[in-house]
Amino acid sequence: MAHSAANSAPLSLPGGGTLVGTVQVPGDKSISHRALLFGAIAEGETRIEGLLPAEDPLSTAACLRSMGVEVSPIQAGQPVTVQGAGLDGFQEPGDVLDCGNSGTTMRLMLGLLAGRVGRHFVLTGDGSLRGRPMRRVGAPLAQMGAQIGGRGDGNFAPLAVQGQPLRGTTIHTPVASAQVKSAILLAALTADGPTTVIEPAQSRDHSERMLRSFGAELSVGGAGNTVVTLIPGQTLKGQAVVVPGDISSAAFWLVAGAITPGAEITVQNVGLNPSRTGILEVLEQMGAQISVLNRRDVAGEPVGDLRVCHGPLQAFDIGGELIPRLVDEIPVLAVAACCAEGISRIRDAEELRVKETDRLAVMARQLGAMGGRIEEFADGMTINGYTELHGAEVDSETDHRVAMSLAVAAGIARGDTLLHRPEAAAVSYPGFWDDLARLKQQAS
Repeated sequence: MAHSAANSAPLSLPGGGTLVGTVQVPGDKSISHRALLFGAIAEGETRIEGLLPAEDPLSTAACLRSMGVEVSPIQAGQPVTVQGAGLDGFQEPGDVLDCGNSGTTMRLMLGLLAGRVGRHFVLTGDGSLRGRPMRRVGAPLAQMGAQIGGRGDGNFAPLAVQGQPLRGTTIHTPVASAQVKSAILLAALTADGPTTVIEPAQSRDHSERMLRSFGAELSVGGAGNTVVTLIPGQTLKGQAVVVPGDISSAAFWLVAGAITPGAEITVQNVGLNPSRTGILEVLEQMGAQISVLNRRDVAGEPVGDLRVCHGPLQAFDIGGELIPRLVDEIPVLAVAACCAEGISRIRDAEELRVKETDRLAVMARQLGAMGGRIEEFADGMTINGYTELHGAEVDSETDHRVAMSLAVAAGIARGDTLLHRPEAAAVSYPGFWDDLARLKQQAS
């Protein structure tokens, strides 16, 4: 680790140069969380290869250990084993469960713990997480009989969960959110009858795929795969899980390869789940030179290698049901838009205002400091293309995706950029700065 939180001096990023070589991005964060959680409630051992050894999944593992689940140490390159405690095997923890900076941990835990009858749990997190809205999960769980209390009428952590018998029901979620849907499905495992979740648009479906491979009885249907029904009563069985590379992490290299003159990058072993490949559709819409090599299927998830080369780009216009499929990639797409011909538009993305930071405001502010011509709206932004970026003093504002997006922008800027709080990248991609240095060096 060249750059860790302990050493949080600003990082100087020189402009110019190019990027050449192959890179393996960390394991998918969404799938890593779920492999740990589903392994914990299954019978028998779950063995996970390629688990993302970053702060968010470590938070999930720590919470599980606090409830008596055996999770082996998580180290880069080593498989992780989870000894399943069974569907109702969680012990009441002796202390508050700390979710760190991980919204996924907190929201999925709420679903997992709501039905642990007679046990009491308190969930908290860091300052950023304690300010993120949780009633979007608490309210639908309450329809099933869950008892969840917290600040702001149950909207903010610390949250207290008093385990209750849950009833199966039909829930219409107001937003397409994989975290909300997954929390409901986890609660549904111990409900007294079937539970159906109906979303306005399909969100990521990692939970459905993995629950099914662990043995849950689950059907997906309706227009655009927006209706998911889970029938309780099946025993989940421990599995061997191979976590593919995270396409949200690959997105930084895909955009860097597309906008950096002379670049040629291959990102290996990337998850290509159709509910996550919005980024590829937008880059294709822009005319980026990306090819998919070596397509294969691993543990119910499609995987492949992505090769990208520099070339001319057109502006994009995105909104509607595409947004839930690329919500995490919008900060780096804003960087791509600066290099495209025309004006790019992002609509229907108000969800970005309640991420680790208000990502719309932060990207408008930080890219603006580098000369980006960005206009911000309540639900999105417009970005003027063919803008020459210049080096500047910028700040991740503690958001991992902002840190890496600014690094991509710095590479094509005129002059040097000074990035404050670069260590934020470690939340999802601990080796990012090392990989960036290596791709630059191989090019020189």
